[in-house]
Amino acid sequence: MTQKLFGQILLSKSYCDEESLKRALDVQKVYGGKIGSILLNMGAITEDQLLESLSDQLNIPYLRSVEGLTLHHLPLDGRFLREQNLFPYEETANSVNILTTNPLNSSAFSLIETVTGKKVRAALVREEPLKQLLMAIDEELVSSTSYVDADEEIDKLKELASEAPVIKLVNNVLAKAMELNASDIHFESLRGAMKVRLRVDGILTTVDVVAHSLKLAVITRLKLVSGMNIAENRMPQDGRISLRIAGKEIDIRASSVPTQFGESLVLRLLGKEDIDYSLESLGFLPDQIKIITDLTEKTSGVFLTTGPTGSGKTTTLYAILSLLNSDRVKIITVENPVEYEFKGISQINIRPEIDYTFANALRSILRQDPDIIMVGEIRDGETADIAMQAALTGHLVLSTLHTNSALASIARLLDMGSEMFLLKSTIVGVMAQRLVRRLCPACSVESKFPEELAIRYDLNRILKDFPELQKTPRRAVGCKQCNGSGYRGRMVIAEIAPFNPEIQAIFDEDKSFNDMNRIGYRTMMQDGLIKVMSGWTTLEEVLRVAH
Repeated sequence: MTQKLFGQILLSKSYCDEESLKRALDVQKVYGGKIGSILLNMGAITEDQLLESLSDQLNIPYLRSVEGLTLHHLPLDGRFLREQNLFPYEETANSVNILTTNPLNSSAFSLIETVTGKKVRAALVREEPLKQLLMAIDEELVSSTSYVDADEEIDKLKELASEAPVIKLVNNVLAKAMELNASDIHFESLRGAMKVRLRVDGILTTVDVVAHSLKLAVITRLKLVSGMNIAENRMPQDGRISLRIAGKEIDIRASSVPTQFGESLVLRLLGKEDIDYSLESLGFLPDQIKIITDLTEKTSGVFLTTGPTGSGKTTTLYAILSLLNSDRVKIITVENPVEYEFKGISQINIRPEIDYTFANALRSILRQDPDIIMVGEIRDGETADIAMQAALTGHLVLSTLHTNSALASIARLLDMGSEMFLLKSTIVGVMAQRLVRRLCPACSVESKFPEELAIRYDLNRILKDFPELQKTPRRAVGCKQCNGSGYRGRMVIAEIAPFNPEIQAIFDEDKSFNDMNRIGYRTMMQDGLIKVMSGWTTLEEVLRVAH
């Protein structure tokens, strides 16, 4: 819906000529304003032509006649409608139809949608007929001794969200999420209701269904406590909540999006306590921990961990930082957002909306004399180049990428524009990981492992390196302790390799090289199968995330 498109509509309808349009554009450059209004004031087009062209551009109706239309009362004060020049004339099961001369009045439409729970369908009308219709609202205001303005309508929403049943419902969901150690809470608006689901150990489970009569109140309550604009429901919003539940401090990152049947919100639960993870507790095997420790004890270089969103990359980097953290080194992290508070480390939130990106933040922290830098994600060539330069100037850089395997991260950096000679000088190691659910120790039972898979992945040879592991596969059953799922908690399966001269030489011949076994390291699938044979997870879990 650009000015050029609007001008093209006028020209295609022969409502104005190119010379008039050019003059109007010249006026707009100097004084601003809307091109249609300028042409109207110049006398180049009529109001009918303006509104008909707007109707085509915005794909909304233009009513030439308003005969027979009467005021449809909404749960809003007439003064608000009068101030906004809005005339509601019809209401259906899903929408409210409103006459206006300003079809882009999104803030007013948003408030109406919030109060009614229905979509606004705007229709264009000429200014004079609209004035005549609005007199019906004027007459009601004159005979009325009181009115409620837009601020009071918002106050009503706040009161609705502060009622005891709504507060109890939201608190119960939060308490249930904490009890089950959920990572996310989904409030999903459906036709006539709202579904509440928890993501526990990576799997979504429905825990409640909110009646339609409480849906708006629950949405308002969540937006209110997370600092969102409760009158805005046409645009996505982000917010944050800090709570103490069951004696535990948590941060909650909230996100809302408009959907077909109302807003849906997702709450990401983040613990405020200091990170106290070890690589061993996350599920890394001793040989993997040794590789990671050797690579990250270097005073400079770049160590990368890769995987999709939700694969535990940031948690792994925090665990590495906990090993490296001491009074002798300065550590700075750049994240979007900071997920966990970490004592003794300077943590920075990037803010893309003010152009404080990973690249810009990385430039600034290099002047803060850090020893170790964690960059939440390398998203582009600019951030990659700055990270490489930081490594060349004596900094250890930990970061993440989105690739499917460890060795694929080299090809990804080359695609971003990084030069191979620079990667050889800076990359010290690459890792890929996924998260699989741990078997519940209270109810799992022994099972058998398919012989064909053991042969395909040369599992017996790999298991010889771990004589201390109990090689007894188990399967999930389900009990009260694991809420019937058969699993409790998650663990890492990973593939890790140093980027040493031998591997670099292979990449000189084949920049898409991706064979961990050829260079003497096991794949993520093989790592997962070891953990299946050890009775820590199931074959189904490993195949679900790594196959």
